[in-house]
Amino acid sequence: MNSTIIDQIGNTPLVRSTKLNTNPNVTLLFKLEGNNPGGSVKDRAAYNMIKSALERGDIDKESRLIEATSGNTGIALAMIAGIFGLSIELVMPENATKERVQTMSAFGAKVTLHPEGIEGARDYAEEKVTNEGFVMLNQFANDDNWKAHYKSTGPEIWRDTNGTITHFVSAMGTTGTIMGTSTFLKEQNKDVQIIGAQPTDGSKIPGIRKWPKEYLPKIFDSNKVDRIFEVSAEEATIMAKRLAKEEGIFSGMSSGGAATVALRLASELESGVIVSIVCDRGDRYLSSDLFA
Repeated sequence: MNSTIIDQIGNTPLVRSTKLNTNPNVTLLFKLEGNNPGGSVKDRAAYNMIKSALERGDIDKESRLIEATSGNTGIALAMIAGIFGLSIELVMPENATKERVQTMSAFGAKVTLHPEGIEGARDYAEEKVTNEGFVMLNQFANDDNWKAHYKSTGPEIWRDTNGTITHFVSAMGTTGTIMGTSTFLKEQNKDVQIIGAQPTDGSKIPGIRKWPKEYLPKIFDSNKVDRIFEVSAEEATIMAKRLAKEEGIFSGMSSGGAATVALRLASELESGVIVSIVCDRGDRYLSSDLFA
C-alpha cells in the first residue's frame, strides 16, 4: 500500500445507535467524522479548499494564508497547509481549549487568540488581508467548503445506507457540511429531509452558531434546509456525555447538539433512517468542563 495521510480523509464509519434511540421503527446512524486524520469533519473542507486554490493558482508556496476559526477547521487547515508546505496563521477566540491551540501549533501553524470571539477573529483576519497582503480561504464564503461534502460526505452516506436515508441531521456552524450533503442527497432523492441544529438564544455551543445577519455565512442557502431545531448548551453537554457513556462515541459538544436533535426527531417519526454527523472527537475538549 502506498496511501498517504490525505488518502485517509473521508470514508468514515456509519454506526447504529444501540442505546439512545428507543424507537424500534427508526434506525439512527452516527457518522464518525472524528476518524478523519485531523480528528474532525473539517479535514474534508480544508483539503478541498487548499487543493482547489492551488490548482487554480489562487495561492502558491509564497502565499501567507490566514483564517479565522473556532477550532476544528483550524486544525484541519494547519495539517493540510503543512503537508503542502504552506504558511498559515490561524485566529481563534481566546477561550479556545489548549488542546486545539497546541494541535495547530504542532502542525506548524501560527496561532493568534482574539478577545472578541469568532466575530472579532473574522474581522482581524479580514484586516490582515486588506492591509498586509495575507490570503484568506474564507470557509464562510468559499464554495470549495460545501463542495467537499457534495463530493464525499453525501455520496458516502447514500452509499452506506443503500439509498434508504430519510433524514440527515447536522450542526450548523460555517454550514458547509449541511449545504454540500443536502445538495447531493436531494439530487438522489428530493424527499430526504435535511435538519439543522442551532443553539437556543444565549446558549454557547462550540461549533454551532446562530449567526448575526451580517456574519451569516455566504455559502448558506436556507432552501437547502427543511427544518431547524434549537438545542440548549445544557442539552448538548448532557448528550455528549451520554454518547460517550452509553454508545461509546467520544465526541464534542456540537455533536451532542446534533444527536439531541436526531433523537428528538426519532421520537416523533413513525419510521425512517436518520444519519447524524458526529463532527469530531472528545479528546480536544478534555481541558474544558464538558466532561467534568
